[in-house]
Amino acid sequence: MFKHILIPTDGSAIATAALEKALDFARDIGAKVTVISVIQPLEAFVIGTVGTRMGYDEYERAVTTAKDATLNALLAAERRRMNSCKMIKAEAAEPADAIVAAAKAAGCDLIAMGSHGRSGLKALVLGSVTMKVMAHSTIPVLVYR
Repeated sequence: MFKHILIPTDGSAIATAALEKALDFARDIGAKVTVISVIQPLEAFVIGTVGTRMGYDEYERAVTTAKDATLNALLAAERRRMNSCKMIKAEAAEPADAIVAAAKAAGCDLIAMGSHGRSGLKALVLGSVTMKVMAHSTIPVLVYR
């Protein structure tokens, strides 16, 4: 059975529901858990203007607030289950690549994550982090819907 599960989360409702289910699963099978939250960097096309600096500062505040909320949700979920999790915060242009790399680096044998919920043309054109993780991971990926 699985010994170490990586759970990616972005703080969304789908990711939080998957986090809850994955923590229950980990508790039930006695697996260690590592949770990863990946921040995509803000890509600015114009550097050096006041407007860009203000936009970047607002982005940083929003990201920090979202990541704090994610961490607080994780801590609350841990307390309810008596789990102990390691938390990784990463910054990457491609979250899927960071997730797959983190799973390998941590020695995880399963990635458990939420589906993004995109369908039709949006999924085809944009893709989703979950689809990319499934395509590039060498370990099993459990997807919660």
